[in-house]
Amino acid sequence: MSTISPSTSNAPVVLVTGAAKRLGREIALTLAKHGWRVAVHYRSSEQDAINTIADLAINTPATGKNTSKEVDFEKFQCDLSDESAVRALLPQVIAHFGRVDAVVNSAAIFEHDAAATFSYSAMHKHLATNTGAAILLSQALHDHVSFRQKAGESDVQGAVVNLLDQKLWNQNPDFFSYTLSKAALEAANTMLAIELAPLVRVIGVAPGLTLTSHMISDEKFQELHKISPLGRSSTAQDVADAVRFALENRSITGTTLLVDGGQHLMRFARDFSLMDSPK
Repeated sequence: MSTISPSTSNAPVVLVTGAAKRLGREIALTLAKHGWRVAVHYRSSEQDAINTIADLAINTPATGKNTSKEVDFEKFQCDLSDESAVRALLPQVIAHFGRVDAVVNSAAIFEHDAAATFSYSAMHKHLATNTGAAILLSQALHDHVSFRQKAGESDVQGAVVNLLDQKLWNQNPDFFSYTLSKAALEAANTMLAIELAPLVRVIGVAPGLTLTSHMISDEKFQELHKISPLGRSSTAQDVADAVRFALENRSITGTTLLVDGGQHLMRFARDFSLMDSPK
């Protein structure tokens, strides 16, 4: 992919982890349509990342001073469980685009365990990828924004959005280590919002049942999606729109937007993927 001097575009830059597929891809597409240059992170899905970049370039009109679509988007490989690789990720994005204005931590490991099958290895695996990487990237963004401020950008402010889960407000014992990692990230939201202010805002976005998977049939997914006070859970577009709102509203930090149709107000004994279809 071609590159140009960073000074030729004033469009903001966002790093979206897990942007090659599923929800991260939808977030990347939505932000790009609204003028963001996007760093597409992936771990092993390189072809999906290439496809996402192609769709970003096709569907996004050139904006501002940047009239060449091909320089708006680039892919970056990183195993988020590898601390050294995570510490190197944001500098790579900065080297390519010249700046980073926001990070969306969307990538996550979601593997099933329960209290009876819990292990240190499962916990460490989820915490490293789902929690630790988000914290390191938040701190790296703060360092970068601080450097830019000292260099004369007096009004510069960064933003981090961490993707959480309505499970935290409606807990059940399924996906034990995953839920622990998201609970730790929700607590980190508050601590990071305090620590990184005023240069970086930190916001959580917590979706409900949003996308189907191999664990749910399409029919069951449609039935479960309707179980909420509003009669529908979140769509990928709903979540992407909430992420954009959080990134662009300069007064929001240290809180979480629940985008789930009100599912967090109900009681579910099991995770959606393990529930019987409603009768």
